[in-house]
Amino acid sequence: MIIIKLVKKAQKGDDKAFLKLFQQYEEDIYRMAYVYVKHESDALDVVQEVAYRSFKKIETLKNPEYFKTWLIKIAITCSIDLVRKNKNVVQLKPEYDECFSFEDEDIPLSITLQELLDQLNEDEKSIVILKFYEGYSFKEIADLLNMPIGSAKSVLYRALGKLRKQFKEADLS
Repeated sequence: MIIIKLVKKAQKGDDKAFLKLFQQYEEDIYRMAYVYVKHESDALDVVQEVAYRSFKKIETLKNPEYFKTWLIKIAITCSIDLVRKNKNVVQLKPEYDECFSFEDEDIPLSITLQELLDQLNEDEKSIVILKFYEGYSFKEIADLLNMPIGSAKSVLYRALGKLRKQFKEADLS
């Protein structure tokens, strides 16, 4: 109930109420962003962008009880936007990688969970993260991603199938 009151105050222009609300979910937003962008500074940029966008658009939130869900949706959008923008960045040439590697570093031969998730498309990745990392229900996921519950379930099962296949191909089983 406190959150609903704070959202209503924030919607009326109370900056302190908004700040108090946002700070409660800042860590969740950071974790969600980090899964997508994979860099601390980029994830922090996403958190700032989410703060800015949500502050500017707080009056558009129709159901105050879904404030966290609304923030996570904005975080996903901002993260995907940043990932797309960064795809246009020129990567370091492979021959220069030697300059930045550490000889003592033990290079794992197995594929990581993050690398497996990176093989999924954006919808699949979002649903897997929301379901298993954040603990959202299928209804909440469907609302967040603007899709029918049945679609959210099928995308999840397709994604899990892909992950199983990749896991076996990586010979981790």
